[in-house]
Amino acid sequence: MPQVPVPEGLGVDSSVFSHVLSARGLDVLDDQLHKARKALATSPTEETIAEFSALEERYRLAGGYEVEGRLGRLADGLGFPQELFFAEVTSLSGGQRRRADLIRVLFQEPDVMVLDEPTNHLDRSAKLWLLDELANLRGALLVVSHDLRLLDRAISKVLYLRDATLREFKGNYSAFRAQLDADITRREKTSSAEEDRIAKMRAQADKWRHSTEAQARKAKILDRQVTKLQANRTEVIKRERKVRFNLPEPARAGAVVLRVGRLAVSYGEHRVLHDVDFAVDRGDRVVVIGRNGVGKSSLLRCLAGMQVPTRGTVETGYRVAIGYFAQEHEQIDLGASAIDNVDDAVLVRESDRRSLLGSFGLTGNTASQRAGSLSGGERARLSLAMLSAGQANLLVLDEPTNNLDPASVAAVGAMLAAWKGTIVAVSHDGPFVEALGPTHALHLPEERYDLWRDEYLDHVELR
Repeated sequence: MPQVPVPEGLGVDSSVFSHVLSARGLDVLDDQLHKARKALATSPTEETIAEFSALEERYRLAGGYEVEGRLGRLADGLGFPQELFFAEVTSLSGGQRRRADLIRVLFQEPDVMVLDEPTNHLDRSAKLWLLDELANLRGALLVVSHDLRLLDRAISKVLYLRDATLREFKGNYSAFRAQLDADITRREKTSSAEEDRIAKMRAQADKWRHSTEAQARKAKILDRQVTKLQANRTEVIKRERKVRFNLPEPARAGAVVLRVGRLAVSYGEHRVLHDVDFAVDRGDRVVVIGRNGVGKSSLLRCLAGMQVPTRGTVETGYRVAIGYFAQEHEQIDLGASAIDNVDDAVLVRESDRRSLLGSFGLTGNTASQRAGSLSGGERARLSLAMLSAGQANLLVLDEPTNNLDPASVAAVGAMLAAWKGTIVAVSHDGPFVEALGPTHALHLPEERYDLWRDEYLDHVELR
């Protein structure tokens, strides 16, 4: 399961059902069986009867007639409404799409399962269910994740990749951290002792070098020993530095930053927002709360000017400049390099733009890399750098911490908590929302806007 989903799905048609069935090739068989059934009804010849019977037997042996029960169990476990199996893949929200992709890979029941950030967009109950499912997996599991609970409960080995070197640790994530810290401490002590020994040997060699001929020979022996020791020095593993991100001081906007009036959004016959009405004052921190599929991302796209609402108005106040962080990073030009995605209106020199990207962890060749080839975490960091270059004083943020490692999540929370602008955010990350210091909450689908209460944190992780 990739971190960034295939937009149209992988089935023979664009439905979620076909996408999920494609894990076992049942989408093709189901389509062939449907066509054979129509041909049989039109012309019940020996040939069409034989073809239909053969396809039906293949479908049965492949478990086609047990699909409904299996998919129902997986959907219930992950909190995926079963009626969405008949929806188009492109109509799903980010959280619904993540669940559909998880159902697909679990339905496949492979010998080896490779998952890239599987818990993104999942609420607490879905995560717990998935953890149990993965813990009972009969095959092998290779997972990239920043969800520490997943790493602790579902794995038996850690592969640690740093500075182009891969190291193996047995045990779960907690065991790995303890082993790594102990190994770093041991290496630091050993390296320090080696350094002291080399310094003493060099000092002794220098003392002997200009003395008698016998002592000069001893000095050469010591020189060779020093060279040998240096060639076999213990490698010191650098300790991870604390991550810090910064946003520039925002320009002062008017007293009322944003007004939303009777906003509605529909997709065909399906209406996700009915009558949203609220105002945001300068310095407010608004968190939009609601489960997946209730229109949170649609609302934020309307606020950012990326989508025209079906009805209603979005008005920005005096001297308001909007910065938008999209859940799927739609604001990034995937065909351009990372550095070319950074606005050069203020940072005219390339060196300044590279410096900005470096401050968000995009260093060296990564800055010149095509944005479409960046990982999910790197795209998130690029999006944050683009916000920093844009001089916005109103940030519209849709899941800004997805795909980020724990240290970066804490850094983003600290950055936004210290920033003096106005924020409207969607996030299911409780600690991040708490760090943000919300002033107001917009509840969807109730479309109720009120002052923030601490108990709303319990609702944040619901998806």
